[in-house]
Amino acid sequence: MVSLNKVMIIGNVGGDPEMRFTPSGHPVTSFRVAATRRWDSPDGERKEETEWFSVVAWNKLAEQCNQLLAKGRLVYVEGRLQTRTWDGQDGQKHYKTEVIASTVNLLDKKPAAADETSSAEPTGDITPEDIPF
Repeated sequence: MVSLNKVMIIGNVGGDPEMRFTPSGHPVTSFRVAATRRWDSPDGERKEETEWFSVVAWNKLAEQCNQLLAKGRLVYVEGRLQTRTWDGQDGQKHYKTEVIASTVNLLDKKPAAADETSSAEPTGDITPEDIPF
């Protein structure tokens, strides 16, 4: 039997990403994404519900997310769900479900301040290796 664990989310980054390194030196970046669903209730009232997702990116993707993502950016995240468990100091078992990202794409333009070209940035042709996602 075949199994599938795949998640696709489009939403806004809820805060600046946080990058850290594992003891073996691998970069890992965490950030949250808010996806909002809107609908009209049977009585015609406009309703809205926001679901928050914790996203984790590893290695090169982690570095790219840390450089390019910021609070409010619109992103497409694709990956798989993973639930971690641990025992807290209070003796209770804790659970956290996260999206382990395999793809992160920016869907909006850069914020105005980020559009300014720095003299340190290279100019010239863009190759597929230059594209961060």
